[in-house]
Amino acid sequence: MNKITRSWIVNGEPREAEFAPVRRLLDVLREDLGLKGTKEGCGEGECGACTVIVNGQPVLACLMAAGQVEDQAEIVTVEGLEKTETGRILQQAYIEKGAAQCGFCIPGMIVSSYALLEQHAHPDAGLIRESHAGNICRCTGYEKIVEAIQTAAERRAGNTGS
Repeated sequence: MNKITRSWIVNGEPREAEFAPVRRLLDVLREDLGLKGTKEGCGEGECGACTVIVNGQPVLACLMAAGQVEDQAEIVTVEGLEKTETGRILQQAYIEKGAAQCGFCIPGMIVSSYALLEQHAHPDAGLIRESHAGNICRCTGYEKIVEAIQTAAERRAGNTGS
């Protein structure tokens, strides 16, 4: 199969990859670009572990063909979140609230959380649950995740509530 070359902005830095257009974005990120933080859970778009942000929108990297991602697209993976204030605040809130247990769902969960906070500065518990409906966590029962996101939203707004 013919290969294509794409130049993307990945986690704020220019990256280039050559691949068969039908390869999954997940595989290109992990295998070609070395970004192992994005996980494959189910490989069928049911668990959300592979969530990344493409041009500001959360997507399931296991379902997206890399060829669908246009040249110069901006992609954010879990590794890129530490470069942002929101990402650092979220990571700290997840730790403090005990929202990260086994850690398998956390890359996709925290990327989804980041996307939510970028679009809604003060999400309520209902919106948080709705926006994370595609992310499955088998350890936390979700309550600690909701608390962590609410804490991060408060901190972003300048409050220091726990």
